[in-house]
Amino acid sequence: MRFQFRDLEAPALKIATFNINGIKARLPRLLEWLEETRPDVACLQEIKTQDEGFPEADLARIGYQAIWHGQKGFNGVAILAAGSKPLEIQRGLAGEAEDEHSRYLEAEVFGLRIACIYLPNGNPQPGPKFDYKLRWMKRLRARMAEIAAEEVPAIVTGDYNIIPHDSDVWAVAAMADDALMQPASRDAYARLLGDGWTDALATHYPRGGIWTFWDYQAGAWQRDHGFRIDHALLSPELADRLIACGVDKDHRGREKASDHAPVWVTLRAN
Repeated sequence: MRFQFRDLEAPALKIATFNINGIKARLPRLLEWLEETRPDVACLQEIKTQDEGFPEADLARIGYQAIWHGQKGFNGVAILAAGSKPLEIQRGLAGEAEDEHSRYLEAEVFGLRIACIYLPNGNPQPGPKFDYKLRWMKRLRARMAEIAAEEVPAIVTGDYNIIPHDSDVWAVAAMADDALMQPASRDAYARLLGDGWTDALATHYPRGGIWTFWDYQAGAWQRDHGFRIDHALLSPELADRLIACGVDKDHRGREKASDHAPVWVTLRAN
């Protein structure tokens, strides 16, 4: 199978995030998306496999090297890079030693600091799952502050499980009681932006209406009843290099697709 490695002199980098919703079940769709769109870096969430079950060889055959943080049947994150091995910096977040969920992976790739996250859903709320969500966000904010202090070009991207604004959901009333839209969730997300991080999609699409998730139930995809929960936050050192961003929406409509669509940003290489 033919593929092309990234030209190190290329003027731009494409960084993408994709909640794959089970890498074994969606592997054909993942390989298809990678070959069609060729992101330089792809961050995956909900790989839902133990480390030994990760399809490293399948990805290598189309030119991608990877690091991953797996978990049996749940969660799991990975960072893929075209023609280059990501240099792992950190897996997991400090501050809650008993937390064994595989939700955070950070690496250096092509001169960027890249963090791939799968933030807790938090439902049902109120309750312990929502409390865990808010604690996890505090721990994420602390780590993002450490990254910011290094003044490196960085992107923290993935499934945040937060609908930031009313314009990010097809119907506010439909999600009003969901953990994804609670004031505490939105406030925690807003604090990240207040710390100096830039929401790429919100910057380029300030009126909203850009969905990244459509439920499998109730004909949500067919009726375009979606919302935006997959985000790419850029550090000040990287925000000035943002060229374009978007959602590969058509991949959600394919056979046996994930319930998420990939989100991507294009950045000036330097």
